[in-house]
Amino acid sequence: MENSTRVQDATARPGTVLHVWTPEDKAFWAREGQAIAKINLWISVPSLFLAFAIWQLWSVVSVSLPQLGFRYTTDQLFWLAAAPALSGATLRIFYSFMVPFVGGRRWTAISTALLLIPAIGIGIAVQDTTTPYATMLTLALLCGFGGGNFSSSMANISFFFPKERKGSALGVNAGLGNLGVSVVQFLTPLVISVGVFGVFAGSPQVVTAHDGEASHLWMQNAAFVWVPWIVLASGLAWLFMNDIADAKASFAAQAAIFRRKHNWLMCILYLGTFGSFIGFAAGFPLLIKSQFPDVNPLAYAWLGPLVGALIRPVGGWMADNLGGARVTLGNFFVMILAVLGVLYFLPKGAGGLALPVGPAQGSFAGFFIMFLVLFLTTGIGNGSTFRMIPVIFMNLKLGECGASVDNEDERARAVREGNTEGAAALGFAGALGAYGGFFIPKSYGSSISLTGGPELALWMFAAFYLACIAITWWHYARKGAAMPC
Repeated sequence: MENSTRVQDATARPGTVLHVWTPEDKAFWAREGQAIAKINLWISVPSLFLAFAIWQLWSVVSVSLPQLGFRYTTDQLFWLAAAPALSGATLRIFYSFMVPFVGGRRWTAISTALLLIPAIGIGIAVQDTTTPYATMLTLALLCGFGGGNFSSSMANISFFFPKERKGSALGVNAGLGNLGVSVVQFLTPLVISVGVFGVFAGSPQVVTAHDGEASHLWMQNAAFVWVPWIVLASGLAWLFMNDIADAKASFAAQAAIFRRKHNWLMCILYLGTFGSFIGFAAGFPLLIKSQFPDVNPLAYAWLGPLVGALIRPVGGWMADNLGGARVTLGNFFVMILAVLGVLYFLPKGAGGLALPVGPAQGSFAGFFIMFLVLFLTTGIGNGSTFRMIPVIFMNLKLGECGASVDNEDERARAVREGNTEGAAALGFAGALGAYGGFFIPKSYGSSISLTGGPELALWMFAAFYLACIAITWWHYARKGAAMPC
């Protein structure tokens, strides 16, 4: 009776602490748990969407800086596109542990509100062409707040749902959140073309086209447009989400993953999938601009992340039906072929690293289609690798039980510990995978500086995918593999 009263008190007042939370209890779940969990999920989704939008803001802003009068080198521009991923990936490691310390409701509200710092800062900085590059780079690093939010958001939502619904709930949270990458690239060209905020956002910048015709841009709108939505999402999280009193995880229990070789192997594979997704998204506009100067990159770049985000749940579904290792293995083969396709359709530069075949002046249509295939495979791979990780750690714990697996208590303990380690491994892989958002744009910039073209970077990506194929086949996909999944 006392427990029932405490739960009822919590459900009656959104924004309070849930002292009793038992989603595995089917009666509790049907009576009130499901409604509370859905409220928290559907507030978490737009918060994570905004986080991804701010995280990838520089992928579009950096493209427009030269025409606004900022005198930055190509490598410096790629640094601006890559820096948010570097800080975001690092923050993910720490954000993974914030929910047990601060509470899911409070941390969602706080971490979402932190997005205001880079959003307002960028809106002010782009209006002054004398803004030092160091200031711009600092603002780019601050956009990493958005990248860190993924780990805490996924950890928080996982506490609200029973184990048979965690996959779909996390898929919704991650998939719809990832759409922020595509939307920021699609929306920016629209909002910078009109003074949607009037005098409150500042004066427009005068831009002169190649034909000498002058036009006006409100580049600050690319950042300012997100400010009211961030305020709204942060407020909704504070008022209507819940903290769970029992949402605690022992660091020692989670730290067991660092002694597991499969944790590190899956980090490599997830770097190849999600790292490629976020890295290609961050560097795609600038790569288009550098290789096909007559093409407006912002008219096309958003389609790649859109494809990758929407296909992610399909990758999980394929892995459920065909096996995660099999889908991941075939996926990396297609990724290599797509990279070779990109090399085929690139303009043939002077670097000597281009394929000896293909149109000399390149083909944007072919280049773009090959990149869409790459984005498609990154989404499928994201789903399949995230299906592999919990299966691997569950099998590891059950295997350690040995003959005791028939003992109900021992089996329950193994399942519980397997879930704990699997969740920790998902968070850690997500953190390391995000570094791809730094390495890929930076590799483009370094390759162009060293060789005159991006081919060296693309060859390196293909070699890395080949290594991922070897890891997947040997450890997970071949007949007699140590950990088939």
